[in-house]
Amino acid sequence: MRRIAVVALVLLALPAAAMAEGMPQLDFKNPLTISQVVWLAIIFAILYQMLAHWALPQVAAVLEARAVAIGRDLDAAHQAKAESDAAVANLTAATQQAQAAAQAEIASAVAAAKEIAATQSVALHARLDAQLAEAEQRIDAARVAAMGALRQVATETATVMVTRLTGRAAAAGTVEAAVDDALAARSPG
Repeated sequence: MRRIAVVALVLLALPAAAMAEGMPQLDFKNPLTISQVVWLAIIFAILYQMLAHWALPQVAAVLEARAVAIGRDLDAAHQAKAESDAAVANLTAATQQAQAAAQAEIASAVAAAKEIAATQSVALHARLDAQLAEAEQRIDAARVAAMGALRQVATETATVMVTRLTGRAAAAGTVEAAVDDALAARSPG
């Protein structure tokens, strides 16, 4: 009510101020001007009352409902963010566990492969050693056979050469002893 009284005083003081400034449209000696000012004051009071008691409370209710909805949405967003952060943390932990398990499986597979390779390597070395020993025995047998054949060929060749060079037949025991000495000096072991 105080506001209305203040507004009414301002409206009543306005014509005198306007006339002092030289505004003929606010000439209050004219009855039409007074009725227009009265109707202006009545319409202004009605509009003020409508706005103060009906429109502004509705706007305030809408603004309050909007603020509540925004607050609720923000709370839901904070909760969803916290849940997503927890889900990301769980996913990260699960990924790290899976990587650790995979590394353990890889290490286990590598160790098993190394063990199998070592076992196969030992078996292969044993087989190669056996083949090498067998080859050495064959080489030794071939050497002995070659040496025996070489002894016989060397003895015959030496006998023929001595006979041709000297014109006389050499003693078989002497040639054989000389060939044996020469072969013994050249043999590696």
